Amino acid sequence: MATILVIDDERMVCDLLRAVFSRYGHEVLTAFDGRNGLDLFEQHRPRFTLLDLRMPGMNGIEVLTRIRALDPRAAVIVLTGAGSADLENQARQMGVTDFLSKGLSLEALVGTVERVMQQPVKPPASPSQSTDAKKAPSHSQKAGSILVVDDEPPIRELLRKYFSSRDYQVRVAPDGQQALALVDQKSPDIIVLDVHMPGMNGIEVLKRLRAKNYAGGVIFLTSSQDERLLQEGLELGSVDILGKPVDLERLELTIQLGCILSTP
Repeated sequence: MATILVIDDERMVCDLLRAVFSRYGHEVLTAFDGRNGLDLFEQHRPRFTLLDLRMPGMNGIEVLTRIRALDPRAAVIVLTGAGSADLENQARQMGVTDFLSKGLSLEALVGTVERVMQQPVKPPASPSQSTDAKKAPSHSQKAGSILVVDDEPPIRELLRKYFSSRDYQVRVAPDGQQALALVDQKSPDIIVLDVHMPGMNGIEVLKRLRAKNYAGGVIFLTSSQDERLLQEGLELGSVDILGKPVDLERLELTIQLGCILSTP
């Protein structure tokens, strides 16, 4: 077992990585900003640190600089996303252990981390060292099954195409009745469920699913801020409630987390 520190301002990323690596027996510490991350690093000296480059306040380069001052040999894996090329170049010059795109599949992420842990502790890699993990295919296995329930055809089609291209098995339903019928046929890992639909709204659909002992995850989508409905959705055990228009990357992270949490 290793101690892993995750420093990322996106709580969903931290929750996802904690859920993944805890299942492999590792102790996972999380920090949502650079200052808290540095405090945890100094207290626990983790086997390695997963560090986001783009954070408000103290960015990843500043955090990496201070980690290097505390321990020049520390293993740091950088998490990269869109628009971080300049920061990535600075990180390379500081000899990070590896780079991981936030778009990598969980399989590739875990594989990279396991490889790092099998290596002896050594001085930081040179800037010219290759980073195979960054070049890895972003989706290498079936990622789970999703049922999208929304009365708006463009949203159903958008989510169907997006997640099908990422190897999810995707079915769609335009209303609650058809959704319940599809769940009876085959229970999905995750249901992406619109809160406001004519006839049977998303809250009523979830109540009926719970009555049928559906144990998978449910993610609500909503275009309004009806506090009563949203609170009811949380009390019924939804994984998360996301606003419209849909942030696809955030939704994918939530689905990955929901698949993990719903797996026995």
